[in-house]
Amino acid sequence: MTGVDGMRAASAPDRIATNGTQSAKQASQNAKIDKSAKEFESLLLSNWLQSAYQSFGSIPGSEDGDDLDSGKEQFQGIAMQSLGSAMSAAGGIGIARMIADFLHKSTTQAESGTGSPPASVPLSEYDSGGEINND
Repeated sequence: MTGVDGMRAASAPDRIATNGTQSAKQASQNAKIDKSAKEFESLLLSNWLQSAYQSFGSIPGSEDGDDLDSGKEQFQGIAMQSLGSAMSAAGGIGIARMIADFLHKSTTQAESGTGSPPASVPLSEYDSGGEINND
């Protein structure tokens, strides 16, 4: 189930509802992790989109009059940033959820003192929906 924020059953409100003993500090920390992961994915998508546009957005060797429009690059950068933010808000490509899940596990283990942070999970272990295959 994907929510508006694109996080599958891992958003801070879901964690609070399932764990009644969770403190306000933990809830705040979980919300910060989710927000930071989404912002990172948004920036990453924006950079990828900008690079793709620069690579494929024009015909090599053509003169498209860049000198005539000095604000073109600024507007393109703003457009790619907005598109990246919108993609991330709509669920993104799953990077935010993977990062948030890892950080939540690391934080939980660090707080409980149960040893080292969890080992990273190779991307090949995730299915097309971004969930870890436990099969």
